[in-house]
Amino acid sequence: MKIFCSRANPTTGSVEWLEEDEHYDYHQEIARSSYADMLHDKDRVFKPMADAAVKIVEKNGFSDKILVINKHSTEVTVGPEGDMPCRANILVTELFDTELIGEGALPSYEHAHRHLVEENCEAVPHRATIYAQLVESRRMWSWNKLFPIHLQTSLGEQVIVPPVDLENCPGAPSVCDIQLNQVSPADFTVLSDVLPMFSIDFSKQVSSSAACHSRQFEPLTSGRAQVVLSWWDIEMDPEGKIRCTTAPFWAHSDPEEMQWRDHWMQCVYFLPQEEPVVQGSALCLVAHHDDYCVWYSLQRTSPEKNERVHQMRPVCDCQAHLLWNRPRFGEINDQDRTDRYIQALSTVLKPDSVCLCVSDGSLLSVLAHHLGVEQVFTVESSAASHKLLRKIFKANHLEDKINIIEKRPELLTSEDLKSRKVSLLLGEPFFTTSLLPWHSLYFWYVRTAVDQHLGPGAVVMPQAASLHAVVVEFRDLWRIRSPCGDCEGFDVHIMDDMIKRALDFRESREAEPHPLWEYPCRSLSEPRQILAFDFRQLVPPRPLCAEGTMELRRPGRSHAAVLWMEYHLTPECTLSTGLLEPADPEGGCCWNPHCKQAVYFFSPVLDPRAPLGGPQMVSYVVEFHPGTGVWPQCCTSW
Repeated sequence: MKIFCSRANPTTGSVEWLEEDEHYDYHQEIARSSYADMLHDKDRVFKPMADAAVKIVEKNGFSDKILVINKHSTEVTVGPEGDMPCRANILVTELFDTELIGEGALPSYEHAHRHLVEENCEAVPHRATIYAQLVESRRMWSWNKLFPIHLQTSLGEQVIVPPVDLENCPGAPSVCDIQLNQVSPADFTVLSDVLPMFSIDFSKQVSSSAACHSRQFEPLTSGRAQVVLSWWDIEMDPEGKIRCTTAPFWAHSDPEEMQWRDHWMQCVYFLPQEEPVVQGSALCLVAHHDDYCVWYSLQRTSPEKNERVHQMRPVCDCQAHLLWNRPRFGEINDQDRTDRYIQALSTVLKPDSVCLCVSDGSLLSVLAHHLGVEQVFTVESSAASHKLLRKIFKANHLEDKINIIEKRPELLTSEDLKSRKVSLLLGEPFFTTSLLPWHSLYFWYVRTAVDQHLGPGAVVMPQAASLHAVVVEFRDLWRIRSPCGDCEGFDVHIMDDMIKRALDFRESREAEPHPLWEYPCRSLSEPRQILAFDFRQLVPPRPLCAEGTMELRRPGRSHAAVLWMEYHLTPECTLSTGLLEPADPEGGCCWNPHCKQAVYFFSPVLDPRAPLGGPQMVSYVVEFHPGTGVWPQCCTSW
């Protein structure tokens, strides 16, 4: 049976009604779950999905020993007529996320001990310990705070300063989870040793109540405390002989034998405010948690002696962390990127320019004003971006100099623009609805919609964009799409087949966004421009199409094609959302750290342990449909 689903198209900005299979959500959930990545984790205790578990148990000959109860553990009943005849004496679970407790491990364990297991049960895993390390890092701090932005203008240096409430805001309440091993050691200064913050014994009654745990330490060097790096390990047995850790390489007991994971990474927590620390002067790092979240604070004395320890979970009250995610903060704080916009703007602005800015929560309007245009309008379609920009303008005494229009750009009227004709249409382009690189082609649709408001000879910036692609071999990311076959002696082909069917439903024909600075890869082909989009012209009425092949120039296993956009602000100035420089001789890639690139996995995904050889070419067909956006298709060929 087919059903109609409404979906907002990020590229065109329109709402579409699509005919979908009734199991569409189910297929999406399975296809994007990365269950295979978990099975490739050799350290992991694995609990398969209930729907596949029964078949896997039967195929492996354990039907008479294993009973699968397809319920949440809090719904399981115990007793003669219940799901379990009696309480269990062994508790085997896997309830952990990168933060350890973010998937509800504490309340689930609490309930299990009260209702499902015996008092002196054994638990596997037996114990977990959370570790933390205090660091100073301008790069990571730039993901949480707005820095002053410096502009060189004809009148000298101008500085865009953040509002006070943004400076004082503790930031977003959610953890920042990343592949910490890909952050260069040069990007942070270690201020403390690795500190064991607290442990949880899963064989005993567990509490989900809010608590705090402090560790006194002496800073290893003087600096500014900004960020807490955190990870955990679990001991499977009471003696601690079987251990699984998510520690980064510098804190790992055997870095050469580290297990790569994408389901468990490492945590970055931001202190509410940066604080100066002095080498050798004792401090207390405090880990707070409730039933689902962890956060940190720095205290001069231990919590037992300080009744003012902040127990409440930090929540953003400045709007910025609701509008800008962490990569977006980093992008706005990138001074080199700002300088390139200033350079491009300086070549097209005139004293009598009327500028219209079209991006979500962008500061380009401030740059245009400081560079001397006559009048600036900025369109903000959301209440959150409208409120945030008003605060930024007020902090910089610009509230009467930049006009904010709170509506969708397609609905602009001449009255909104005070009957002025626009001589410069400006965009980054950045939109909060964009997931894949080409979704920001929404700027082209906006440019088309506001064409009636552009004056003769109006400049559009960026003037054009291009879609690029390269074929890559991943060091590790291939695991999230590679079938498992057997796991610890269990035949799990049934689960592999289920995931493949879900992928074949649609997902294997679509690209998915990944921040590739976290996922090392080698380019096997030269980068190729696939399509070009001229923003100086209106969106064409007919589709654009490109097809061709990319030759593999380096030996390797072709796992995927990576696609990204490049924006040509002027003929001399281009900004890339993908590769920032040519690959090194071995094919090593340097990706834009503020953007997600589109990854189109080939099927089947090749295991790097497989012998070399195979496809020598990658064929592609990429279409741009004016009504629906960009649709790439790629496949390997011999």
